[in-house]
Amino acid sequence: MLEELLGLRTSQIEVIGLGVLVAVTCALVGVFLVLRRMAMMGDAISHTVFFGIIAAFLIVRDIDSPWLVVGATAVGVLTVWLVEVLTRTRRVKEDAAIGLVFPFLFSLGVIMVSMFASNAHIDTHVVLLGEPALAPFDRMELFGVDLPHATWVMGAILLINLLCIGLFYKEIKLATFDAGLSVTLGFSAGLIHYGLMTLVSLTAVGAFDAVGAILVIALLVGPPVTAYLLTDRLITMIGLSMVIGAISAVSGYFVARALDSTISGSMALMVGVWFALVFLAAPERGVLAVLRRRERQKWEFAQQVLAVHLLNHPAGELEERHIDHMYRHLRWAPHFAQSVLQRAQRRGLVVPVDEYLELTPRGQQLARQLLTHMGQG
Repeated sequence: MLEELLGLRTSQIEVIGLGVLVAVTCALVGVFLVLRRMAMMGDAISHTVFFGIIAAFLIVRDIDSPWLVVGATAVGVLTVWLVEVLTRTRRVKEDAAIGLVFPFLFSLGVIMVSMFASNAHIDTHVVLLGEPALAPFDRMELFGVDLPHATWVMGAILLINLLCIGLFYKEIKLATFDAGLSVTLGFSAGLIHYGLMTLVSLTAVGAFDAVGAILVIALLVGPPVTAYLLTDRLITMIGLSMVIGAISAVSGYFVARALDSTISGSMALMVGVWFALVFLAAPERGVLAVLRRRERQKWEFAQQVLAVHLLNHPAGELEERHIDHMYRHLRWAPHFAQSVLQRAQRRGLVVPVDEYLELTPRGQQLARQLLTHMGQG
């Protein structure tokens, strides 16, 4: 039914489903990376897990062994620890520490592949860019359901993330927004931190194998940042982040199909496209909304200045209240002064009397409120 409706083959639907699953799983933990200002840590982990995969492979000599996941996750946590060790010395800042640790560990992985695992079918190009289109060829049947192996893996990781975050939601939320208070209340901020980083590492490992490192980075950071522009509530941000990630995956697939391009690259591209659209058009924090707000504030402030000027110059000071001379006294350009006067009249702040301006009761109230506020400030 779905194949006929969309004009897609089963394998294509499986690729789209895998992309959505990876996007939702990454976005779920990526929210906390963004809120903790650790977005670049996701970049580091998504690369250094490659070293963990290779190190574990050289020990077990089985490319399908679950120990590869264990090794990669451990190296992800090791990455976080090494960055923090360097940062605590106060001689290296966090961004520089990340820039030192992850190229070092990732390069070790690349060197080890070329020296000791050249016949292990591990392609560093695929590791970086990924190839979700190959996922349907590696299948696994569980509970009578035959799906790509990567789909089962990411499904399991998603359940683990949902379970951990659901059980410890309040603790993670408190440690994210106020680590000091969480310690005061008896929670171990360090344990929560490393537990969350373990989830990020585990997610990066599974997604890394399915879609490549570049898309993992995009999905860990892009959807949460986009959702952050749309809401201030954590639970809403998590939901929006997962939805945006899923939309990016689906739209990215169809872009790749239209352009005959890489699927992972197109999905990562759409993450950036959706962010750019929200960045421009978000109702409160978008560029257009900020520009409109600043424009409105400019005119409101000018009207307040006009009201204060008229209040400080009573009826006897006619020159200061003359309409044609107003721009000189306030040092405004004539066309700007005319626009301010028109807006102030529409708001009922001033009225023209002969060739002079008079404050209305509403205008007097506005001017006095502003002067009182300035006096208190």
